[in-house]
Amino acid sequence: MTRPDAATDHLSGPAARLAARLIELGFTEPGLHDALDGEAVAALHRGEPAAVAWTLERTATDLEVPVRAFLLREPVPEAQLAEVLGADLVAALVAAGVFEAAPIDDAPRADAGGSGAVATGRALRALVDVRPVHLNGADRVVFSDRDASVTDAEQRLDHVPGMGQASLTLLRSVPDSPVGSLLDLGCGCGVQSLAQAGLAEKITATDVLDRALEFTRATLAGVGRADAEVVNGPWFEPVAGRRFDRIVSNPPFVVGPPEVGHVYRDSGLGLDAASATVVSGVPGHLNPGGHAHLLAAWVHRAGENWAARVASWLPEEGVAAWVLERDRVDPSTYVGTWLRDEGVDPRSPEGAARTRAWLDYFAAEQVEAVGFGFVAVENIGEAPSEVVAEELTQAFTDPLGPEVEEYFRRAAWLRERDAEGVLAANFRVRPGVALEEVGLPDAGAGMGFADEVKRLTRTDGPRFSHEVDAHVAAVVAGLHPQGLTLSDVAELYAAAKGLDAGEVRAGAAAVAADLVRHGLLLPADQAD
Repeated sequence: MTRPDAATDHLSGPAARLAARLIELGFTEPGLHDALDGEAVAALHRGEPAAVAWTLERTATDLEVPVRAFLLREPVPEAQLAEVLGADLVAALVAAGVFEAAPIDDAPRADAGGSGAVATGRALRALVDVRPVHLNGADRVVFSDRDASVTDAEQRLDHVPGMGQASLTLLRSVPDSPVGSLLDLGCGCGVQSLAQAGLAEKITATDVLDRALEFTRATLAGVGRADAEVVNGPWFEPVAGRRFDRIVSNPPFVVGPPEVGHVYRDSGLGLDAASATVVSGVPGHLNPGGHAHLLAAWVHRAGENWAARVASWLPEEGVAAWVLERDRVDPSTYVGTWLRDEGVDPRSPEGAARTRAWLDYFAAEQVEAVGFGFVAVENIGEAPSEVVAEELTQAFTDPLGPEVEEYFRRAAWLRERDAEGVLAANFRVRPGVALEEVGLPDAGAGMGFADEVKRLTRTDGPRFSHEVDAHVAAVVAGLHPQGLTLSDVAELYAAAKGLDAGEVRAGAAAVAADLVRHGLLLPADQAD
């Protein structure tokens, strides 16, 4: 099968027409769920095209032609495509390199209406991935290179992936609030820009691959954002001296030797230098009050604290940052995962050789594990920087975007107050916070249960949990947004229990600050 290097040169032209037509047909994520049974949709996500085709043969749906053409990548008779999409549009897509001619014998024989008529003429096979997505409440279409999910697909150096798991993870961590200017750094096929297209007044998207930029133009053309600035260049070079209200980036963060096998994931920089480059670069490109939302990876080295390593990538003044380590894996697991990502079997001779070389590199660099997660950064002006790095290994409720936005509001509230300011405030317990009381068999008594631990736990968002003692639990229980201040509640509790009021107040202030940071306690003077 041929794949022209210039397959996307003119894609952005017909892309808007194709996206509009597909959405009109119901070629959307909700539409697919309605047209196909849940079993077939699940099979599609698992990369089992025969099961989807089997369902199509037994289901009358107007989506048969686009599903076969774009999701199953079967050759489809040109006449069927013309009937569904329009002959002029099909001709434009052929000219743009979206379709190539394929043997008619490989094409489905029944027409789109299921009448059983035998198709004649040539068949066309899609060379470009065209996939429906539902982003921020809207139906969209993403254009990218084909992956190996349902058919064999070559992944060359300049491969431009579609919306993979990493892209989806990032976009769910970005707030869905309106914003002035957006920078999509390393835009790839334009998924992040697409998710923000209805929110950002101005969009700037950058990448080092011209193919990626053309896919981004096509993806954004489908939502009428031809006004987006799409420019070529590495890292922050294309936007030198410029600042933005929101920066999003899914950079080539794979941790490994300084080599480039695939541009979308390999930076050519050793270890975690790609993540360090992006994280350290965003502060200088954020407007006051602006935010960056990034995926990043970092190494855990012998004798080095990972949180301190990431914090060292940020300046000592001017930023608040929230770093969440979502996953941490050992070197061999990491290497095997990324070899499979590019279609290399770790059991093959090539896979074995590359595994050894990669692990030798990690061993020489004293890498004990590789961490991966989110980095969110806010420009806070000339104030001392505040970096909070923590694990988010527990199950959490997506999307995280609203939580990230709220986190920075809570962090700003805490920066404006010392311990006395916290004590003077009124609070409310977040709806859904649970008080857990755990007891274990009482070994001393030989029967019953003895109290072991108490926890305050969020049942929404990141589901943070804090162990507390009976005193803290009682003070928190006494808080009301229109009631007594934290200081008054602590003093009343101390008096009732015969405790030192100063010690109870100090402990309450410290614990309250931690609970506010994680959103279990909400200041009464902050809007929902």
